[in-house]
Amino acid sequence: MSADCQVYLLDPKNLSPETIAVTFAKTSRSPQSFREIAAELNDEKSAQFHEKWVVGYGHASVAEHAVLHIAVENCSRLAVEALESCRLASYTEKSTRYQKWTPQDHHTPTELDGHALKPVFIRTIEALFTSYQEALPAVKAVIEQEHPREEGESDGAWERRIRSRYVDICRFYLPAAALANVGMTINARALEHSISKMLSHPLLEVQALGRELKRVAQENTPTLVKYANPIPYLDAVQSDLTRSAAEFLPQSSERSDWCQLVDYDREVENRILTACLYRFGGNDYAHTLSSIRNLIPTDRQRLAQEILASLEKFVIPLRELEYGNFTFDLMLDQGGYFELKRHRMMTQTPQMLTTRLGYALPRRIVTAGLEQHFRNAMQLAEQAYEQVAAWNPAVASYLVPNAFNRRVLLQLNLRSALHLVSLRSAPNAHFSLRRATQRMAEEMRAVLPLLGAYIRTEPKETWQQVEKEHFALV
Repeated sequence: MSADCQVYLLDPKNLSPETIAVTFAKTSRSPQSFREIAAELNDEKSAQFHEKWVVGYGHASVAEHAVLHIAVENCSRLAVEALESCRLASYTEKSTRYQKWTPQDHHTPTELDGHALKPVFIRTIEALFTSYQEALPAVKAVIEQEHPREEGESDGAWERRIRSRYVDICRFYLPAAALANVGMTINARALEHSISKMLSHPLLEVQALGRELKRVAQENTPTLVKYANPIPYLDAVQSDLTRSAAEFLPQSSERSDWCQLVDYDREVENRILTACLYRFGGNDYAHTLSSIRNLIPTDRQRLAQEILASLEKFVIPLRELEYGNFTFDLMLDQGGYFELKRHRMMTQTPQMLTTRLGYALPRRIVTAGLEQHFRNAMQLAEQAYEQVAAWNPAVASYLVPNAFNRRVLLQLNLRSALHLVSLRSAPNAHFSLRRATQRMAEEMRAVLPLLGAYIRTEPKETWQQVEKEHFALV
């Protein structure tokens, strides 16, 4: 008779992350229980194990069992992009939609120390933060008129109800130098790779953040991240491809459509239907695909219904939807991109943040009588950006406000798309991303006659309506 199944916690309050990782690793060859294995270990023995097996023999998957919770405070929004680039980690950050920034909440890059452009940088950043502070009460007054106080509602409750609406609009003024706090949960294997990438980053702030992450992580995982070092390959690729892009790509002033479905498998629905039946059937893939191709329309419709019709909100659909991929070329404001980048179960390739693609103008900025005020701030940022970019384009990105547009190449499967569109087209989502996800859904539905009907968006608005209501200029 088999022993009873047991489930219990290896408590990180009693065991170090490295010891927990060794405990799980040793079970592959030890007949002992996890408790017995852990009782025989200490930090020194755990370090010796990792030196031999993880470092010496490359069994890096062991490091995935060592999990760290790291708090990062007062790094720029530009550095946050590098920090949050790891797909296999979890992040929660200080929100520019719900919190207000003070004039001191910005980073001045070390690269500018002693440089003649430092006063230009500081004047521009201070002016943008001043403009942000000036806009808050004016836009708040507009939102108060649109969402008046309800009967019996206190000042505090009213403020909480409308805060995200006016703060969300005013954050278009904030530059990428604005500071942020981020809570990160990550395993040691992913952290080592993240640190190495950060140590290879062109910005000194990101390099310094990588060194500090390594120092802090080694307090709990002294072995598993100590060999995180710069990656020469990344330096070479960045330098070579930047030069090649300038050489091979002619500059074009022609403005393309802001949302383009640039690639997808023309048999995407056949492949998803095939994968689903393959899972529950017994034939090989080729015969299953052939059968799917020969189905009559009503049977294909029935299969689509069986796969998605009963899917409830917040329930994750079958993994087989990952066999259908879509590639989008998007252009959206930096504030919208900052929301998008949190969806890491996809491949994102953002271009460098610049002022050269124009900016979005929120409609309520105009309603508040601030259009020229806003345009003056954006013009100031553009001028300063060009001055700094002539010397160092990466440093110049700190100056770019959230209003400016950015291109990102995005590849995702249908499973991820269903989640992204459902979450980010909801009424409480940032309006820039509501516009983008509604448009993405429209493009996918056009090539998914069966499964497209199950892409759930907010039914009360379209991307055109979002654009008309929330933007005077995009």
